[in-house]
Amino acid sequence: MKLAVFDFDSTLMDGETIDFLAEPLGLEERVAEITKRAMAGELDFFESLIERVSLLKGLKLDEVDRICANLPMMNGAKEIVSELKKRDYKVVCFSGGFRSATTPACRALGIDADFSNILHKDNGILTGRVGGDMMFNFSKGDMIVRLQNLLGVDESSTLVVGDGANDLSMFKHAGIRVAFGANHILQKEATHIVDSGDLRDVLDCI
Repeated sequence: MKLAVFDFDSTLMDGETIDFLAEPLGLEERVAEITKRAMAGELDFFESLIERVSLLKGLKLDEVDRICANLPMMNGAKEIVSELKKRDYKVVCFSGGFRSATTPACRALGIDADFSNILHKDNGILTGRVGGDMMFNFSKGDMIVRLQNLLGVDESSTLVVGDGANDLSMFKHAGIRVAFGANHILQKEATHIVDSGDLRDVLDCI
């Protein structure tokens, strides 16, 4: 068995979920700027996440679900998942984003499991608070080690694909590290760089 772990926002999905959620509130540019700085490693991920989610306070859960059901997938997302599973990979998604987005998308893509955060709600309205598996800079690294131990997979049989600074921690535990349309901070730690915008090109790295 082998393990493939994909980031979600700007990797499996073409864009940032939280930026899409901020749009109906008229806060897309403000949130996008914080997101950009966090992915470049300029801000602490936890603090930036808390700040960005606080701006979503008041958004209706029905609107969240509608937006998340219509997120654009990256070119080749479904095809690469299918091909990796044919090659005996367990395919998993780690996201510093939200389960409202990752769960339906991963179900549609055929991904085995998703680990992400949960937007807190009260009476169907977002409270501006968040909790979950992927809140910190170290979260993805911590989780990938746990999965490797659970599945009996070593680093040499692990593929990771991501684009931002919060993917650095999981890059430390994989033999094949693909920076996909990534920030310079992640490219420096990668074994392969793919800038085509098509996930199928990741197969050339294996």
